[in-house]
Amino acid sequence: MAELDQSAVRPGAAPEPSRAGKEDAPYLDALVEYAERKPGRFHVPGHKGGLGADPGMLDAFGEQALALDIPALMQGIDVGPEPTPFQRAQELAAEAWGAKRTWFLINGASQGNHVTCMSLAQMGSEFVVQRNVHSSTVDGLVISGLRPIFVAPELDPELMIAHCLQPATLEEALRHTPGAVAAQVVSPTYFGAVADVKALADVAHSHGIPLIVDEAWGAHLAFHPDLPAHALSLGADLVISSTHKIVGSMTQSAMLHLGHSEFLDERVIDRSVTLLESTSPNSLLTGSLDAARRQAAVRGADLLGGTLEALEATRAAIRAIPGLDVLDESMCGSPGVFAYDPLRLAVDVRGTGRTGYEIAPLMLKLEDVNLELFAENVVVAVFGVGEDASKSGGKLVEALRRVVDELPDADDREETMFAPPPPWGPLAMAPRDAFLAMQEVVPFREAEGRIAAESLAAYPPGIPNVLPGERLTAPTLDYIQSTLAQGGSLRGASDRKLETIRVVVEKS
Repeated sequence: MAELDQSAVRPGAAPEPSRAGKEDAPYLDALVEYAERKPGRFHVPGHKGGLGADPGMLDAFGEQALALDIPALMQGIDVGPEPTPFQRAQELAAEAWGAKRTWFLINGASQGNHVTCMSLAQMGSEFVVQRNVHSSTVDGLVISGLRPIFVAPELDPELMIAHCLQPATLEEALRHTPGAVAAQVVSPTYFGAVADVKALADVAHSHGIPLIVDEAWGAHLAFHPDLPAHALSLGADLVISSTHKIVGSMTQSAMLHLGHSEFLDERVIDRSVTLLESTSPNSLLTGSLDAARRQAAVRGADLLGGTLEALEATRAAIRAIPGLDVLDESMCGSPGVFAYDPLRLAVDVRGTGRTGYEIAPLMLKLEDVNLELFAENVVVAVFGVGEDASKSGGKLVEALRRVVDELPDADDREETMFAPPPPWGPLAMAPRDAFLAMQEVVPFREAEGRIAAESLAAYPPGIPNVLPGERLTAPTLDYIQSTLAQGGSLRGASDRKLETIRVVVEKS
């Protein structure tokens, strides 16, 4: 395997952002100042800052949290002389990530994917999309009416997990899709693989279109020199960032970063953000984004440095457990793995003779340890920027050690083989048209040849097998049922038992 070349991974393509005012949290401070004044609250929400709250709710959430639950359009917070504290908070976020403009999102990175699709829809109809995009991108296709041209990421033949998209694959897809309005890729993946974003951006730009990067799992990459470079610094035009995942804002909060792009109009993006967000945004979510940005900008390098050191020790300890190994930078140079994010601790469990589907439930049962993700050959633990990674890493190691010690003998275990997914069926209708078409429910085994009206994604490896508008094939139906029979899971089906499936009623 090729070793990680940091000079190639972090070339510093974007201008170094200003750090002036990074210690401030203007929006959060404005919320606190409002609450401390104890003003007359003759506005929503009805709990009136906690005074009218259910006692159990007040006890669980705390008086301060409810006092900071302040609605939009408040003087001195997001209304008044500009830049308002809210505007300034977003400006500081843009500076921290090196963006031209940043939007705070209150419906997670999912909202960012919806906004992306809506913003592109006015530019044309065809959108080149990495096949293992998040389900919210598929929803964005339904909302916007864009017609996807899917390209497959690299599939690890041993671990049976999806990696990133190769630049050559994107080049071929765009050469055959001259009308594409943009291309979207995923980096990092659920399992920590990081794409060659600079090369992907170069490919997209050579075809005169923007590169969109779903960097939901990579909001922390901008804040330590030993991490792979973040997508904006490598030429990405629009980046979806799930800030809560690693950087530590509250669940459901995220950011959308516009790069210094010649291909996208920030006014169109802004209009799409407004269209798809609530008119009653939760100030706790947006306040947490301001605070998380401050911690990352001020203390991120130190905190991440400690986390990286602790995780190196954690990986060594896991490798010492019989039957276990870990994924790391040694994967770099494999197809679809340009760099690796070490805050994704993916454990290879194949040497135990058991699957991740067996090990993860045992960790929960025996040690009350919850994992982010588990599949046939790997289980994945996630570490945050500000946590004590030495302590949490130790807990993870002990849980793994106990589970491996208590696993029953695997000698009589029937060998399970998860096959690679077959090619997806042809796209007969745009996802929006299929989703809104007249539908009927048919037995799953009788659905061959019909047009799907819903999504199906079997894990492993998590690449969607069926999307709305695709014609169902026998190999795909067989693969999904086989994966479930061997302990896999399914996302997207309205019938979770998969006895039936929703299909389009086609005119005869």
